Amino acid sequence: MGKAILGRKVGMTQIYDETGQAIPVTVLEAGPCHVLQVRSVDRDGYEAVQLGYLDKPRRSAIRSEQGHVANIKSKRSRVRSAAGVEAAAKADCEPKRFVREIRGAAGDLSVGTEVKVDVLAECKAVDVVGVSKGRGYSGPMKRHNFAGQRASHGVKKVHRHPGGTGCSAFPSRTFKGKKMAGQYGNARVTARNLKVVRVDADNNLLLVRGAVPGPNGGFVVIRETNMVK
Repeated sequence: MGKAILGRKVGMTQIYDETGQAIPVTVLEAGPCHVLQVRSVDRDGYEAVQLGYLDKPRRSAIRSEQGHVANIKSKRSRVRSAAGVEAAAKADCEPKRFVREIRGAAGDLSVGTEVKVDVLAECKAVDVVGVSKGRGYSGPMKRHNFAGQRASHGVKKVHRHPGGTGCSAFPSRTFKGKKMAGQYGNARVTARNLKVVRVDADNNLLLVRGAVPGPNGGFVVIRETNMVK
């Protein structure tokens, strides 16, 4: 697995460097995460490491979530044990609120291992994956920054309209992907190549330069960037 961790967005602020210049940063709470599963080519057909972040109270976790992280007695487990089927390794931790898989070889990671923010201490830049803020069904001016129609004589009640979207007699249809009104936000967004400004291992905090998609408190996946430096 490449250098990666799960976390959530705390908010934005600014810090000052040695020369006194202000740097806009986003504060991310990164980890600690537990390794819940390790995927292998022999068993699963691909290599990946499944991480879990932020404990979930057992009273609010469904039975499948509890059994994902710890051994619980069931009729199926007794039947499989009697048949000689070896049970999969469990992390033996609390159920997690945010679970994601990071593609790549596990290396020295095993089920139950704790991953902390210091795995990114030597990274110069990271990619942050989150879900952007949902703004509902929006018009073309808000969604695509259109200028709208002219506010002059002869333009009647179409000031915020998108204009023509068709293609005349041929092909007599609107092409897929045309910039029109529709769902705005609430989509998976990746902020690429954000410079790592500071790593606070004691408080599990990561400071990156620039903005990160999503609201404060939103879950994010942080991984070392693969962009050419």
